[in-house]
Amino acid sequence: MHPTDDTPRTDDEPRTGGLRPATAHLTGHSLLAGREAPGTGDSWHAVAAATGETFGPPHRDASAAQVAEATRLAAADARAYRAVPPERRAAFLDACAEEIEALGDALLEAAARETGLPLTRLTGERARTCGQLRLFADLVRSGSAIGARIASGPSGADVRLRRIPLGPVAVFGAGNFPLAFSVAGGDTASALAAGCPVVAKAHPAHPNTCEAVARAVTAAAARTGMPAGVFSLLVGRGHEVGLALVRDPGIAAVGFTGSRAGGLALITAAQARPVPVPVHAEMSSVNPVIMLHGALAAPEGTAAAYVASLTGGAGQFCTNPGLLLLPSGPAGDTFLAEAARLLGAAEGQVMLSPAVARAYAEGVRRWEAVPGVREAARGTAGPGPYAPAPVLLECDAEAYTAYEVLTGEVFGPAGLVVRWSDTAQLADLLAQLEGQLTATLHGTETDRPTALDLLPVLEERAGRVLWGGWPTGVEVCHAMVHGGPWPAASSPGTTSVGALAIERWLRPVCYQSFPDALLPSELRADDPRQTPRLTGPGFTPGG
Repeated sequence: MHPTDDTPRTDDEPRTGGLRPATAHLTGHSLLAGREAPGTGDSWHAVAAATGETFGPPHRDASAAQVAEATRLAAADARAYRAVPPERRAAFLDACAEEIEALGDALLEAAARETGLPLTRLTGERARTCGQLRLFADLVRSGSAIGARIASGPSGADVRLRRIPLGPVAVFGAGNFPLAFSVAGGDTASALAAGCPVVAKAHPAHPNTCEAVARAVTAAAARTGMPAGVFSLLVGRGHEVGLALVRDPGIAAVGFTGSRAGGLALITAAQARPVPVPVHAEMSSVNPVIMLHGALAAPEGTAAAYVASLTGGAGQFCTNPGLLLLPSGPAGDTFLAEAARLLGAAEGQVMLSPAVARAYAEGVRRWEAVPGVREAARGTAGPGPYAPAPVLLECDAEAYTAYEVLTGEVFGPAGLVVRWSDTAQLADLLAQLEGQLTATLHGTETDRPTALDLLPVLEERAGRVLWGGWPTGVEVCHAMVHGGPWPAASSPGTTSVGALAIERWLRPVCYQSFPDALLPSELRADDPRQTPRLTGPGFTPGG
């Protein structure tokens, strides 16, 4: 049996539905600047993705007063955290990684139960999470994110620039990445690196994982002497907590990864404030993959890689190749037949939650109901009620452009293959696409003229363009872009992955004709940290 109330327990009774001791102290409470804060209202529990069974401690949503308290504490300590020297801020980020690693396998087991993701996947995701934290720690130490510049204006005035943190950031984690895009994921890591306190909203699909990681961040903050308000976690199952957080005047910016509906709701709330704030939302994408004629000469390996990318992780990646643009004709038929054979042999995997599995099934039914869409292949359902079969559907370009429902994302292992007849039709299809996170070209040297013609369109449509390969699997590095034009992201000039993510939480400040003694240390003639900076005349004349 699993707990449904707050009945006291003896020490020998399990408090967390079988979690190991490293996470057995979980309470289901919000954490406000290191202090536990029991929520209010009805209790709810984590749900096992594979079975729908509830388990773990009872959770109660944070009250409006607790939301306000979290943001007040963050705002009160924002200036103190901004003043923390880069070396100490970097040490804090490194400590976050160490504390997360110290949770051991218990963290992975909790996440696996809540999300249905396999331990191998979660092991890699934990490594990515800690790697991101250390990447930003190194970036902070380098001083390069400050963007220091020194120039002389046309009149000879001394003009200097640096970036400063915006202030407290609200972070909403993703359901499909319980570690790398969650409480201590890329948004949190980049915001903390920028010098911004973070108020994180726990994801209701993996609240125990969120609390365990939040406790690790809290421990790292205490261990490295950070201001207490640098980090808080708010528990909330419905929309009220998240909307209250975004509307609070103490929040200066928002990071979100999730559905288009969720992102739009937060954007609307942020823009309706007396002082609007930016919402950097990564939302939906179908990630088109374009097969050019040369790529079909040896379809077996390419078709296998396509099916692996489409079905990997139950298709629950924001970069899943949901749309494949395939030439008509015998070579395209051969490729599709091989992909259909392989997908037909694939077994469904447990999806992130019962709700996600239901939404996937409904989305497939919407596609199947469109005239001109036929089933190319269907795999088999996996064990349990929430591991639906992968599906491959096909239509021609005319049907795709005639029915808007086909252009939307179906989150999960569902692929739509659209057949195009000539490059003019292909170019027209691409020109009509919404903004995307990724776009991928497959071809050979013989396809170079076509690829060069299509590349400008793909650059306008996507944040990351790939030649060969598959879009699932995002490299965390200094040159990565995980974003794109609307509606893939709400801020097309930014990224949520990679070192440039820090720029979302900074704004430039210019210091003109200041005496050296009054300048920030990064801009002084004798900067003790030797911060990297651009110097020289004539960046932008006039203005």
